[in-house]
Amino acid sequence: MKHFVLLLTFILINACSSYPLFVSKVEGKKISISDEQNGISEIENYIKPYRDHIDKYLSEVLAYCPETLDKSKGEWQTNIGCFLADITLEKSDPIFLQREHKSIDICFLNHGGIRTIIPKGNVTARNTYEVMPFENSALVVGLKQEQIMEIINYIISEKKPHPLAGMTFTISKDNQPINILVQGKPLEKDKIYYVVTSDYLSNGGDNMTFFKKNVERHDLDYKLRNIMIDYFKDVDTLKINNNIRITKE
Repeated sequence: MKHFVLLLTFILINACSSYPLFVSKVEGKKISISDEQNGISEIENYIKPYRDHIDKYLSEVLAYCPETLDKSKGEWQTNIGCFLADITLEKSDPIFLQREHKSIDICFLNHGGIRTIIPKGNVTARNTYEVMPFENSALVVGLKQEQIMEIINYIISEKKPHPLAGMTFTISKDNQPINILVQGKPLEKDKIYYVVTSDYLSNGGDNMTFFKKNVERHDLDYKLRNIMIDYFKDVDTLKINNNIRITKE
């Protein structure tokens, strides 16, 4: 019997190779999923402890937000953008300093990476997953003066309030950047500036190709979402720094 099965399998394989098969028609139907459908109780009972544990973790109050943080309000900067850039720089810098004995100069993130608001009131871990549902990590790149200028020109051309910390500049009447300061000092030609961003952007995401021209690259292995969670755990009330980063003549 075993030999017969092997022989039959061999015949079928050879038949298929001699006469190729093609898909002539695909049929399907829509099956709607709704709350009215009954779940399988065994599966529900198995999942419930895990679901309850996750829900408890996400619902834990970590801090208090004194005002609603919203990316839709602001021409060149928003309160949530400034907040995220500030805490990313604040939390990443000690790690980079310990590992590389260097300080981070700038944080630059993308406006589109902020997915929702942080409402006024109690802040939970769930808020962090809603604001940043992606698995992006903090990454530090070393850039020369030319790439810092590319970042600035990108901001001006995009006309979006991308999260920015550590750098300020003014947009002149002829749409050119002036009065550029990094950590309060003018740009230096031969200096390497360390910029913390996301791994997605460091690879050229959102057309930020200037990050790929880096002279150094350091993965902090620190998720941006975890940066938020750690900051929330460290403070009682969120510190919202609305200092002006970009001005226009």
